[in-house]
Amino acid sequence: MIRFEDMAPEVMEAMCTPMHQILPIHYPTPVSPIIPSVASVPSTIPPGSLFLGSLSATMDRELLARNRITHIVQVLDVPWLPISEKDGFRCLKIDILDKPTADLRPHLEGACHYIANALSSGGNVLVHCQQGVSRSPAIVIAYLIHNLGMSYDQAYALVKWRRPCINPNPGFVAALRAWESRWRSTGPASPSQFRRANTSYPGTTSADAATSLAPTPYGYPQITRGISYAGNGGPRP
Repeated sequence: MIRFEDMAPEVMEAMCTPMHQILPIHYPTPVSPIIPSVASVPSTIPPGSLFLGSLSATMDRELLARNRITHIVQVLDVPWLPISEKDGFRCLKIDILDKPTADLRPHLEGACHYIANALSSGGNVLVHCQQGVSRSPAIVIAYLIHNLGMSYDQAYALVKWRRPCINPNPGFVAALRAWESRWRSTGPASPSQFRRANTSYPGTTSADAATSLAPTPYGYPQITRGISYAGNGGPRP
């Protein structure tokens, strides 16, 4: 149970906000996939934007339409969801509990590939869990580490600045730090357009740095729509 008595005002406000935009990435050809639920709604949100939020965001169709959400990453351990592919969205479901003992690492690479494919095609992605505090921020932080070459601290600072209520559980933090170390020692160098001359991200400069990112085709294998990622390097039907 969440207690609001000792929360800072900005954290309380963020907890009550269904979703926040993390990365506004501009593409050379601003064309998003056409989805009936968003096609007729005027929007200033650029294609290729990444959002982080709670389950309540998926219940607000006007909010999804206004932000032109085309892909949804659902980081939940529930048997039902209020939104699915039947509603015209492309969905990836990651079954994981919000517990320090839950193993996050098998899900990370597949989730990063899915988000990267969606953004590179001009889609707008919402990553959400129950409250948008622990599980979904962990996935977004993993994406920033894996695909944008950030350190854990840099990624956390950016996501925290955008959505102040995030607080990945200690097990997820340990998993992300271990995964960052393994990725840096074995993975390919990040694309040159994602390398930064200044990566300290003091104050609000993390967001300024994010807005300057340029997209690129990632060359990852396409992940078909309507899947649930099982971890260990691949999707399951």
